[in-house]
Amino acid sequence: MAEDAAGMIPHALREDVIALAQDAAAAILGIYDSDFAVEHKDDDSPLTAADLAAHRCIVDGLARITPDIPVLSEESAHEVSTAQRRQWSRLWLVDPLDGTREFVKRNGEFTVNIALIEDGVAVFGVVQAPVTGTLWHGGATLGGFRRENGTETALRVRAPASAPLRVAASRSHRDTRTQAFIDRMGATEPVGLGSSLKFCRLADGGLDVYPRFGPTSEWDTAAGQCVLEGAGGAVLDPHGRPFRYNQRDRILNGDFIALGDTALPWRQWMGETDWHTP
Repeated sequence: MAEDAAGMIPHALREDVIALAQDAAAAILGIYDSDFAVEHKDDDSPLTAADLAAHRCIVDGLARITPDIPVLSEESAHEVSTAQRRQWSRLWLVDPLDGTREFVKRNGEFTVNIALIEDGVAVFGVVQAPVTGTLWHGGATLGGFRRENGTETALRVRAPASAPLRVAASRSHRDTRTQAFIDRMGATEPVGLGSSLKFCRLADGGLDVYPRFGPTSEWDTAAGQCVLEGAGGAVLDPHGRPFRYNQRDRILNGDFIALGDTALPWRQWMGETDWHTP
């Protein structure tokens, strides 16, 4: 199997994972148009049959195509001990249905996220939007790409960014710290968008900044970070360090800033707020 010279990830493997994301999207859509039930996990986050169907599709598929690489999925992470996963230098990080709240609202703004992590670095990711059929994939050494209607387009962030800066505003998560950060940015244009679609919109130049001050899990950000980095952007913690994965006892992320134009003065916008790093 020939490997991609830039990313040392086999091209065939990348296409296999893309196909898995598309299969998971089909499984999700089969439930999306039905009268599905909504349960809740211990943390009160919603859970539907679509989450579980996509999970099974992806986990079974990854076990088939990469039996030597373990999988950490949102829907089975409770079965894996911290000590066990911390021994994994290479793993798949999966959110079978990112944006379940958006799924329940039926607004279409949810995705399938699959990312390959090597020594803490997200090196390849796939983000699939089931409703539109659009798929994004890439990595820092691979480039960022959008695939839709049989056409693949190379992505590039908007740099240099100019006012008004287009700022991602989460559909389901908005707090006072985020608003204070946005207020310090000057002229802005808020864009409401759910799930990891925000990273993809940054990658294709449709957004400039995505501040997130509040808990997310590692499977929420890894695949989108790959796409964004492939297009020239970055996902940084409050100290300016690129996000890393499977390096801590907890699977929760700290605060972050996702940028298209990495030259933007984001540190000036942070103010005196206490920012959280895990």
